[in-house]
Order: sequence, then C-alpha cells, then structure tokens
Amino acid sequence: MPELPEVEVVRRGLERWVSGRVVARAEVLHPRAIRRHVPGAVEFSARMEGRTVGPAERRGKYLWLPLGGSDGSDAILAHLGMSGQLLVVEPDSAPEKHLRVRIAFTDGGPELRFVDQRTFGHVLVTGMTQAGGRAVPEPIAHIAADPFEKGFDDDGFAHRLRARQTEVKRALLDQSLISGVGNIYADEALWRARLHGARPTATLTRPKVAELLAAAREVMSAALSEGGTSFDSLYVNVNGESGYFDRSLAVYGRRDEPCSRCGAPIVRESFMNRSSYSCPRCQPRPRGAVA
Repeated sequence: MPELPEVEVVRRGLERWVSGRVVARAEVLHPRAIRRHVPGAVEFSARMEGRTVGPAERRGKYLWLPLGGSDGSDAILAHLGMSGQLLVVEPDSAPEKHLRVRIAFTDGGPELRFVDQRTFGHVLVTGMTQAGGRAVPEPIAHIAADPFEKGFDDDGFAHRLRARQTEVKRALLDQSLISGVGNIYADEALWRARLHGARPTATLTRPKVAELLAAAREVMSAALSEGGTSFDSLYVNVNGESGYFDRSLAVYGRRDEPCSRCGAPIVRESFMNRSSYSCPRCQPRPRGAVA
C-alpha cells in the first residue's frame, strides 16, 4: 500500500496538472470505486460538475482536491488502497484495463483517471470539517496529523506513544496516533533508530522517541526525493512513472542480506499478517518478547 511519500508524490502531480481546472463531467465505470459515496454515482458526478479544483492536499495516506463554487465546502477525497492510481491522461488515450473513474475538464486537456486493479481504493465527494487545526474531509477527521504537517505536536506524540501499552511498531502503524507511516517506513525508521519493533512503548525515553520521529521524517524525506518506493507496477505517479527508493532500503525486503551498518544478515519475522525486517545485531529483540 502506498505510504506517505508515495501519496505526496501523487499530490504534487495533481497540484501541477489538475488544480485550478474546472470539472466538466465525471464518469463512474465501476461502482465499487465510489462505494464510500453513499448517494451513488449520479450524485457523485453532479456534485463536482462545473466546480473549480483547488490546491491538492494530503494528510497521511489520504489526499483530496477541494472544490470551489457553490459554498466551497466539498472535496474529492481519494485513498489509493493497495493498487489505486490517479493518472493524468490525454482524453483520446485508450481506457486502462482497470479504469474505474474518469474526470474530464472544461479546457479539454488531460483527464484525471482513477485506475485500481484490486478495487481496495476509493474516491468520493464529501464535506469538510475542522480537525487538528486545519480543514479536512469529514471521513478522515479521526486520522492523526502526519509528521510533515505544520501542526504536528512532537511532544504530544511522545507523550501519547509512551502511554500506549503496546509495541513500538504497532504504535507507528496506528493512524490515530501518527498518520502516513506504513510497514515499509516503520521498519526503515526503526532500523535508523536502532529499535526493535517489539520494544514496549512504555520503555522508550523522550529522547529516544524524538530520535525515532526524526528517523521517520528522514527516511520518508529521502524516499520522497526519489519518487517513493515501487516494488511493482501498482504504484506510479500521475504520469505513470515508478519511484526507485526500493534501491535505498536498509532492511525492508532484504532478508538474509548483510546489514549496511554492521554486516549481520537481515532477518524477517511475521507481524500482523505481514512481514517485519530488522537487523538482529543493531536492533536486538527485547527480553521477554515473543518471536
């Protein structure tokens, strides 16, 4: 699933190619793609037609396009899920195999298309509300700020993290605590901070939490500079190009390869029906933690 860097890459593409344009029409080709838009396809399309798209925004793994006109309190909200893609494509281009939604603009220029092979992602038009010091779409008001937002409270995050009775990796993946961090960048941040994912959050000092937060920001900034991480063709930017940060990953997906810091073979462990990767020497498993 795309994480914060990948979604930010897409947001920047939308900002360049879609923001400021007026929606002419929207066509839904698969109802599952708008399953969260309860009124249905007709209302979905009618609610955005004739409205100007505002600056693209993001919180964590969600992105949205504010809609001007009317009372200006709506937005097109998108979550890419496992395989969703938002592509900017010339109107006369052949439909993609898994095209779900297409949005045309009054200037006759490139369309915005939502393509989703597995249909786990979704788009909808929704109202806005205030949450965490900014206007956000109503369905994601419960999502915590991400570490790149101006309003992110480092001290508050440290307090809440240390108060959780859980393991540090589980806490990093809790989108109500910190948004945008997924399995890949959690493993990479933990490696940089020399922490095992099973470390109890209550045992972390404030300086260690600050180090972990800095590591998360550093690795996601590095990934963003390289267009994100693409392991297959399912994650691409709005122009259909893959990111290449996978070449720079320190532990994720590198089972049995030597740690670039100490040379020990990277290990893979099962975690919440997924995989966790770590260095057994740099990130020793805490005593009493079950493997």
